[in-house]
Amino acid sequence: MKLPPLSLYIHIPWCVRKCPYCDFNSHKAEPELPEQAYVQALIEDLKIDAEFCSGRKLSSIFIGGGTPSLFSSAAIGQVLDAAQSIIGFSDDIEITLEANPGTFEQEKFSGYRAAGVNRLSIGIQSFNDAQLQRLGRIHSSGEAVAAVAMARAAGFDNINLDLMHGLPEQTLEQGLDDLRQGLALNPEHLSWYQLTIEQNTEFYSAPPTLPVDDTLADIQDHGHVLLQQAGFHQYEISAYTQPHKNSRHNFNYWRFGDYIGIGAGAHGKLTQLDSHGKLHIERRNKARQPQHYLDYQQRITGFVAGSQQLSVEQLPLEFVMNALRLTEGVDINVFQQTTGLAVSALEPQRQQLIARGLLLADPQRLQTTPLGQRFLNEVLSIFME
Repeated sequence: MKLPPLSLYIHIPWCVRKCPYCDFNSHKAEPELPEQAYVQALIEDLKIDAEFCSGRKLSSIFIGGGTPSLFSSAAIGQVLDAAQSIIGFSDDIEITLEANPGTFEQEKFSGYRAAGVNRLSIGIQSFNDAQLQRLGRIHSSGEAVAAVAMARAAGFDNINLDLMHGLPEQTLEQGLDDLRQGLALNPEHLSWYQLTIEQNTEFYSAPPTLPVDDTLADIQDHGHVLLQQAGFHQYEISAYTQPHKNSRHNFNYWRFGDYIGIGAGAHGKLTQLDSHGKLHIERRNKARQPQHYLDYQQRITGFVAGSQQLSVEQLPLEFVMNALRLTEGVDINVFQQTTGLAVSALEPQRQQLIARGLLLADPQRLQTTPLGQRFLNEVLSIFME
């Protein structure tokens, strides 16, 4: 049995300021970041996890955060060079860096491109300055536009823009105006998703007034039409792409591929074959607090904070939670290849969902209907029973 593709996620946990809606593992940056110490820790972390590669090269790398663009291009280059040396890259590797407007200049962008980054994900969120202030962002709409121009000037021809909708007191026209301004910048990819209030955030403690459900539905429906008219194809719940520009890194997640996770709070999923050809799938997570991560030599477990081998009973839900996010679903063989289980492991839930019109009655594909996509949480709940 063949192992799935392998990706690498690199987490850089610092931000200039913690946004009130953010529940990611991010921490307010001190005046001077421990950049070099953190880079060396990332490289040591990678060396340890490299034993799980089983000869596979990396098909994609995603550098996320936090705000990775707080790090110098030299630091990013060091980590990428180490990854290539320790594991190796596929010939067409996709390397994405998250960048926030207001944390870089032209020289830095050019340095990232020279270091090997070939895709940028720019966190704009909104072009409305009042909304940006509510969201705790440190940039203005003008700086967002300038960031895209700088990225193009640095040679980037594969750019994703992160935009949010359903913002505090947002109207239909305001939501669509954000989308129009994003489209006017001609990105290759758009991540367009609704603001949700998560626990352990400032917004959870003091919730803002969000649009009513009818307005949220109108923004989503009208926005989807705008995106289609602009030539964008929706291939995942919140991901829209121009032809052949989908995020290969995220696509690997959604198809239940493997990924190494290095950095404070990073998660990984790794598959191993035993001597009998049976798959064993493990999830691993690293020390969450940056200082704890940097102090890895003082702990018996090193960088690892926890790990779990997935049981046969857990695998169907783990798989569908990812695969059913894709609007076109997956070939049923992908389930067998990545879990080592027969299709029968998805029954009777699959038949129940087909009967309710939430899943397509296609024996060769695992795919939601448009109704199932709209009520995906309900679809997934059936696999939790």
